[in-house]
Amino acid sequence: MANKNTFQILGMMSGTSLDGLDLALCSFHREGASWSYQLIRTGYQDYPPELRSQLEKAIGLNTIDLLALDAQYGAWLGEQAAAFVGTDSDSLDAVASHGHTVHHRPELGFTFQLGAPQYVALSSGLPVIGDFRSGDIALGGQGAPLVPIGDRLLFSTYEFCLNLGGIANISFEAGGKRLAFDIGIANMLLNHLVKPLGLRYDSEGALARGGKINTALLEALNELAYYKKPYPKSTGYEWFSEEILPLIGAFPDRPENQLRTATAHIARQAALQVRKVSKKGTGGILVTGGGALNTFLMELFQEELQPDFKVVLPNRKLIEYKEAIVFGLLGALRLCGQPNVLSSVTGARRDSCSGILCLP
Repeated sequence: MANKNTFQILGMMSGTSLDGLDLALCSFHREGASWSYQLIRTGYQDYPPELRSQLEKAIGLNTIDLLALDAQYGAWLGEQAAAFVGTDSDSLDAVASHGHTVHHRPELGFTFQLGAPQYVALSSGLPVIGDFRSGDIALGGQGAPLVPIGDRLLFSTYEFCLNLGGIANISFEAGGKRLAFDIGIANMLLNHLVKPLGLRYDSEGALARGGKINTALLEALNELAYYKKPYPKSTGYEWFSEEILPLIGAFPDRPENQLRTATAHIARQAALQVRKVSKKGTGGILVTGGGALNTFLMELFQEELQPDFKVVLPNRKLIEYKEAIVFGLLGALRLCGQPNVLSSVTGARRDSCSGILCLP
């Protein structure tokens, strides 16, 4: 497909916050080195309770059970892809599936996303591209973040692109290179703190708004060693469970106070990283991901930045589906043999064209 200029791809994204499966059917067009996209339609599939429970516990599974879930989840993803695409399947070039990250240990030379691409392909009856991270890991990179190639090619009018998913990550141009890294924790912590209240998330940050800052907890969170590490760097659930959860346990408080503290922490760390790169914003900060819908978090983030920087919240479709859109782009780049993982972002030895193509 190296000579083809237009690709129709279904991008599928499951984030670490376990909020379900995002699907974005897009048409991508290239003209020279430039790319554009048209969002055809989007969809969202919540996890059945049993599957959600399995995904939550996946990091503790033994090898046999983990591989069995890998196949099961891959088949489920394929079913969702086929149901969503429907009669558009004839014009579809591929499904680009991120999978669900369970183990992310680049320092040990591996990463693992549940959702075996071959099972996705066989279950959907569609060509599927998956396992986007392993190639970069093998080249000595972090295998993450992957979205910055999309920030460069599709959203270059903004000075910064900030994603607030389970993990917060940011990307920007510096010295002619795209740089990016995982800032730290975001919705993964907020969603964990509302679980005892029987909630999935703190809608618009309303509970956090009514809480008070636990100063000791805030200081402990801000002093976490990860924040002092130079980039490129990436993190995941392991860091959350090993470093952050013990702090939550060490500073017990009312849920709304913990939420207020965690929200302030997320806003401060994101703002600190922006200010380290740019003294005065010129092109705006595009904010997407579930955290962009947290009104209180966005207010605190703008307060931390002062009026020097403009926080840009796009339309809700882009807020919710930007990562799925970009994984569709990664699939299109893979099909035409162009680099879709940037070594300037991940620290790998070179850029790479990553992803495994599986046929039904």
